[in-house]
Amino acid sequence: MDDAQLEREIRGYAADELAKVEATDWGVLAKIVAALLDAKRRGVRIFTAGNGGSLSTASHMANDFTKGCRVHDRPGFDITCLGDANAVLTCLANDFSYEDVYSLQLETQGHPGDVLVYFSGSGKSPNLVKAAETARRLQITTIGFLGRDGGTLKSLSDLCLIAPTDSMEQIEDMHLFYQHNMVCAIRAALEAE
Repeated sequence: MDDAQLEREIRGYAADELAKVEATDWGVLAKIVAALLDAKRRGVRIFTAGNGGSLSTASHMANDFTKGCRVHDRPGFDITCLGDANAVLTCLANDFSYEDVYSLQLETQGHPGDVLVYFSGSGKSPNLVKAAETARRLQITTIGFLGRDGGTLKSLSDLCLIAPTDSMEQIEDMHLFYQHNMVCAIRAALEAE
């Protein structure tokens, strides 16, 4: 493949993704932002989770909501990425199962009224499905950033935004885009308070 062909391939990916981003349900994202702002006002904890690239987005969200959402010298959000503590994650995976790594943490740390945000391209990851079921049982609000048809997690989510594509790369791109979009919208809302 020569340079011109590579450039066409690269431009094609970008054009296709931009068209799919335009198909996003922005009203759902606004509802998610409102729910997260409500969680901050109520002083409850937000948990994030994912696997692989989706865990990277979940971790990035915890970082941005802690630091990037600081406005008027007030603290950011009370937010924890359940996949960031490697020792805890591997302990639970080893002593129980990988399917339990998030649900066991929620059972230990979660309280009614808290929020669980998960990122999943397939919507079928067993550890996220179990975490969502545990969250429901504990009266923790569930918010899913999903892909494809939403999978099992779609019906377990109080709010869910599905990246309108079947491409895992584009799903992960869009999830990070949505996450950064939320940070900017939240900062704007907090600036007005």
